[in-house]
Amino acid sequence: MVGTAVERTAEKTAEKTVVYGACPHDCPDTCAMLVTVEEGRAVKVEGNPDHPFTRGTLCGKVSDYLDRVYSPDRILYPMRRVGAKGSGQFERISWDEALDEIRDRFQQIITEYGAEAIMPCSYLGHEGLLNGLTVGDAFFNRLGSTITERTFCISCTSTAYLMTYGPTHGTDPDTFNHSKYIILWGCNALSTNVHLWPFIKEARQQGSKLVVIDPVRTRTAQQADWHIPVRPGTDGALALGMMHVIINENLVDTDYVEQYTVGYEALKERVSQYPPERVAEITGLAAEDIITLAREYATTQPSVIRLGVALEKQAGGGQGVRAISCLPALVGAWRHLGGGMLQAPMWPFPIRGEAVHHPEFIKPGTRVVNQWQLGRVLTGELNLDPPVKALFVYNCNPVTQAAEQDKIVAGLMREDLFTVVSEHFLTDTADYADIVLPATTQVENLDLMFSWGHTYVTLNLPAIAPPGEAISNTELFRRLAARMGFTEECFQLSDEELAMEVLDYSAPTMQGITMDLLKQQGYAKLKIDLIPHKEGNFPTPSGKCEFVSSMHVDSNYVLPVFRQGCEEYQPGEPIDPLPTYTPQRESVHSNPELAQRYPLSLLSAKPHQFINSCFANLPKHLKLQGAPRVILHPDDATQRGITEGQVVKVFNDRGAFEVPAQISDMTRPGVVVAPLGYWRKLSHAGNTINAATAAQFTDMGHTAAVGDALVEVALAS
Repeated sequence: MVGTAVERTAEKTAEKTVVYGACPHDCPDTCAMLVTVEEGRAVKVEGNPDHPFTRGTLCGKVSDYLDRVYSPDRILYPMRRVGAKGSGQFERISWDEALDEIRDRFQQIITEYGAEAIMPCSYLGHEGLLNGLTVGDAFFNRLGSTITERTFCISCTSTAYLMTYGPTHGTDPDTFNHSKYIILWGCNALSTNVHLWPFIKEARQQGSKLVVIDPVRTRTAQQADWHIPVRPGTDGALALGMMHVIINENLVDTDYVEQYTVGYEALKERVSQYPPERVAEITGLAAEDIITLAREYATTQPSVIRLGVALEKQAGGGQGVRAISCLPALVGAWRHLGGGMLQAPMWPFPIRGEAVHHPEFIKPGTRVVNQWQLGRVLTGELNLDPPVKALFVYNCNPVTQAAEQDKIVAGLMREDLFTVVSEHFLTDTADYADIVLPATTQVENLDLMFSWGHTYVTLNLPAIAPPGEAISNTELFRRLAARMGFTEECFQLSDEELAMEVLDYSAPTMQGITMDLLKQQGYAKLKIDLIPHKEGNFPTPSGKCEFVSSMHVDSNYVLPVFRQGCEEYQPGEPIDPLPTYTPQRESVHSNPELAQRYPLSLLSAKPHQFINSCFANLPKHLKLQGAPRVILHPDDATQRGITEGQVVKVFNDRGAFEVPAQISDMTRPGVVVAPLGYWRKLSHAGNTINAATAAQFTDMGHTAAVGDALVEVALAS
């Protein structure tokens, strides 16, 4: 039976109840879940078979979600550090003691240094509209703390996509089964977007061709009809080369271009600089393959491109995405059901961000700091005035997930830094906290979920009471606000009231969607056009696809959605309104001097069993994922005298990590690949891949350029 959450969680009978849920993790699929409860205990988590996109299946990461909920290692009570920083030694305290200490330390810091000496640190450990990315913004904005840009991923891709098409959902993933030519570009769908796969499979059963463009022969690439192993960071050049062929061979949909695009002549001139022979030298592909790809893509309609987030992780990631984004309009793919492009179809969700983060609290001139450079912040390298004296971490684990790991650890070791971490487990970051707070899991929360991979709103009802003294993020910031004496109405709202505030239920895309409907079936599809750009109608200033963008963007510009609506920033270098190719900062071709010392490109890969660092401490997931490793091409291994399974050191000027070597031709020569997400304290030598990554940004959106790094690999001593 399905009833209200309160009724279900209050009952202590032998009767089974089934509660609607939704996966909270940083994944485009946002699965609809069913949680079975017996006598107040969750006994099963499974997919909701009625959901049209996720279709009753959960990925291997979440199918055993109750292992996380009932783990013996879970944090259940507030704790205070009693050992040295990093020792992970804590004692239990009460919530009153924890809140009082946080208040007193915050007030002391504000008095001595000002509120900007306090810095929140959060990301997408939870994607809920209530408990996710923006849950603490109102509190910290009211406090007057440093504002943090949270642009680890998708900010660059989103900026480039919006420059071309505006905030459109693009091709609905539900229609991929109508596509005749599918390109997964930098997207390992079987590991990171698994619920798209059945639609691709249906299309292939009807004769569709699947092309995967990726430097690595991933699980998905192994299943493709054609894997194109492009050199890292050169995707933009490949797209420009494809357009060169399409234009020169008169494969353009001239009618669509004339009616529904702007800037074609300028684009034509730009791509004339990228003939297949030049692009072959840049990308490491055969010119014949570039020509064949362009011809097949243009002439097989409907064709569709699924953009992966990995595309943006380079110095020129934004311009690369710009170039790729121009392709569907050039060949008229948007005319057809199942044609066009899928980026992140989150734009039609009518999220009322201001109702959560309350930008009216932000004082003019409040500084903005990007979390990707946390190591530089905490070690004083950025020379901030005032320096950061307090760090409040929730929904993230920056020690393993941010760049320049050694700097972050050094900063967290500072005795003058007061650190608070709200978590499920004693993560690598929580080990350095002064105060640790117990957070609820998704089966204990009320939340609403949007998606960046499909177009359904999903409701998550609390299935069980929180264990111990764990509380939701929303409750955490209500308690903190009360302890700080904040009396504004937004800090008094219940979760149910927040759920009614966070979405604009009067928006056209929410037509017919009410909270009652969500409680009845657990989800609802947004009201959207399945062929949105058959006749143009792009939400750009011109109303057309903009090959030459009218959106004025510079290298420091970040979309307001990624910085709490705060528009204040120092303008950077202007961005070319035409797509172009920007080489990596660190590669054998663009930086030969650096490559003499560090000749291998390092790529981080999303693991099949973890979501970033989530689940990377659970025994079953660790067993299935296997030990940390670095994958080397046989040629590179032979040159270095490295054999399978030997422990190697992967290093550059920034740092090093040690892992066993896996020798495989699944990667290109000159490219090494290491899975991301393993915990530092559970690793071979107390370090992980982000010890070697740089805190540099991409060309747009201040996104983390994690795929732009050179290293050397040698046998560990």
